[in-house]
Amino acid sequence: MKNKILEIFKNFGIESSAVTDEAHFVKDLGLDSLDLVDLMMQLEQTFGIAIPDEDYAKITNLKKLLTYLEEQQSVPA
Repeated sequence: MKNKILEIFKNFGIESSAVTDEAHFVKDLGLDSLDLVDLMMQLEQTFGIAIPDEDYAKITNLKKLLTYLEEQQSVPA
């Protein structure tokens, strides 16, 4: 799962080594609001889930993203 996420970040010109567990997507990695929406859309497509807009604010770094995705995949459809 983590490797797929790191591949998505490459689409934004961000090297895998910069995407640490605690690196903030906006403050540390330089994503803007449109990038965040694009990121969430790519994550939805890659992992076959829907991420409600109100959850975007909760997903601020890789650690939180991994936890969120694990929780979503354990929820029955």
